[in-house]
Amino acid sequence: MYFCSDCFYGLYNFKCMPRVKKFNEEETLGKAMCLFWRNGFHATSMQDLVNYLGINRASIYDTYGGKKELFDSAFKHYRTVNRKQLQAFLESQESVKEGFRRLFQHGISEAVCDTERKGCFVINVTTEMVPNDEKILAVIQENKTFMIGVFENFLKIGVASGEISATKNIKNLASLLHTFFNGIKIVSKTDTNEEELLASVDTVLTLLDS
Repeated sequence: MYFCSDCFYGLYNFKCMPRVKKFNEEETLGKAMCLFWRNGFHATSMQDLVNYLGINRASIYDTYGGKKELFDSAFKHYRTVNRKQLQAFLESQESVKEGFRRLFQHGISEAVCDTERKGCFVINVTTEMVPNDEKILAVIQENKTFMIGVFENFLKIGVASGEISATKNIKNLASLLHTFFNGIKIVSKTDTNEEELLASVDTVLTLLDS
């Protein structure tokens, strides 16, 4: 995949009206997400945020809170957008098996084409902040549960259509595919041979065969 403020003196000049923000909060949050995604939480300073977002410290504190609060909001923004995109993608697929292949292929291509080698934001946060941050750990666990649930529901569609055997353990397959999806995105940061990576995808997806 994204100033200041004025005071308005009324007709009688009794008091200043609340400051009006001169920046788009959602767009700025998206930019903060990109910076944290690229650099990580600890390597991103408040001054880095000021410079990259183009707004002053006071505006950051007033709108988002401190650095950690802004990070939490940016990370939530990433997960929200990612979930919507994933669900929309899977809903557009006519074949469950081919849908998973296209999903994995997209993940590989995205990682290989990313010159910054950012990888997956969720994975990056996991390796940087877990287990020391219990709040983040809970967020990561909830995200994992959600993603596996999405995969499981998609697999159930394949069972209902007869594309996948009803004898398969769908819950275990969903967990395995989620683990593989995360792993392939990590490997894709350093291994740019898309053909070999897709061969691994095809091997894993044979588990869906009857």
